[in-house]
Amino acid sequence: MSLAPGHWPWWLLFSCGMGLVGGDEFCPKKCTCRLLEVICSGLVTYPFDMPLSTRQLTLTGNNITFLPAISLGLLSDLSYLDCRFNQITEILDYTFIGVYKLIYLDLSFNNISQLSPYSFSMLTNLVVLNISNNPQIREINKRTFANNTSLRQLDLSNTGLESLNVLVISHLFNLKSLHLKGNPWNCNCPLLDFSIYLIVTHIDYPDSLNATCKVPSDMAGWPLTLVGNPLRYKCLTHLNHKDYAFLLLIGLCIFAGGTVAAWLTGMCAVLYEHIHRNVDDEELDEETKETRPRRTRVFKSKDEMILSSNY
Repeated sequence: MSLAPGHWPWWLLFSCGMGLVGGDEFCPKKCTCRLLEVICSGLVTYPFDMPLSTRQLTLTGNNITFLPAISLGLLSDLSYLDCRFNQITEILDYTFIGVYKLIYLDLSFNNISQLSPYSFSMLTNLVVLNISNNPQIREINKRTFANNTSLRQLDLSNTGLESLNVLVISHLFNLKSLHLKGNPWNCNCPLLDFSIYLIVTHIDYPDSLNATCKVPSDMAGWPLTLVGNPLRYKCLTHLNHKDYAFLLLIGLCIFAGGTVAAWLTGMCAVLYEHIHRNVDDEELDEETKETRPRRTRVFKSKDEMILSSNY
């Protein structure tokens, strides 16, 4: 005996509706869908038939090498993306161009070697970013996090970073937690500004005792949060042998230049004085000739005296 239409129990109708929303028939292969959450395993490529209503996507433990911007961008409501333990090698420009609501992104335990300056440029609402355990990341462009001003937690631990430009994070005013452990930090002068920034800010550094310098040998083992003042002395006030040699060379050049300049100045002064003296002597001789009186005869000759007496 069949039930008449309109007399179905309400819970049966609800079950059918939930089946349409979260049933496996609308899920990509090797994925499980529950309400607005999708969990996939055993994938080699990103699934192209992802439900458009997905808000939480977990791709942990697959062999995905590439995140397609077009397919990922269709998930306009996506807020949580977990891509741990994959084989992703590169994050291209505008990979996340369509998922502007994303607040959590985990790219840890991959093979990422390069982050484009515009990899995360569209993620203005991103709060948590984890790119740890990517040992091929050796450099981060200063514009990589330029638009991620909502970031509160950033994990850069266990990568290949030896140094970090302070401009990478200095504009992240909402940042509360920064993970730096396990990197081969090179604590030389290029790291000075970043190390000073770690001192003057109030950011929390979990496992800061494990975020230590690897080189140079005299700084090996120093916590990164404590090397600011030693580096300031070393790079700004302390002079090494090359600095002394440079200063000595500059001093010798200045001394030699000053000596030559003084000699030339003296020679010019002597020549000027000599020429000026000759000119004065010539003018004096001319004036003397013009003012000298003609000599008159004071004594008359004997014949002239006799002649004058006869008259």
